[in-house]
Amino acid sequence: MKAKIGVFAFGLATAVVPALAHHSFSAEFDAQKRVSLKGTVAKVEWMNPHIWIYLDVKDESGANARWQCEGGPPNTLTRNGWTKDALKEGDQVSIDGTLSKDGSRTCNATSVNLPDGRRVFAGSSGGDTAAPGSQYVNPNAVGQAKQSPKQ
Repeated sequence: MKAKIGVFAFGLATAVVPALAHHSFSAEFDAQKRVSLKGTVAKVEWMNPHIWIYLDVKDESGANARWQCEGGPPNTLTRNGWTKDALKEGDQVSIDGTLSKDGSRTCNATSVNLPDGRRVFAGSSGGDTAAPGSQYVNPNAVGQAKQSPKQ
């Protein structure tokens, strides 16, 4: 009997750890602050649990400001019409999203206008519509992009 309880406890613990490791949308992003970006794709990381799109956006002085935009899981995006090759380095795109709470140039993408003209849902865990009362933020008024461990 003790062995069965031990196996059950181990199974329960290993099932809970991944759930605790995943962040919630509201812990990282401010649903009241929307951002609309237009720029050049610098890099795409197409992997679980979320894709990341790195975008060079020209600021008011004409200098490039690097943004990073979190998308949904690859499987969700594939079911919504994306492919791994839908975005390539150098593509011109626009992304609508929700701004990170930490003031960095990070957003949770809600939609992406792909180079072929299609507008697709970006798999945001915050949904695809703006929160009531949300306002757009000037991208030039936002700080630096967070440093990804892969950069």
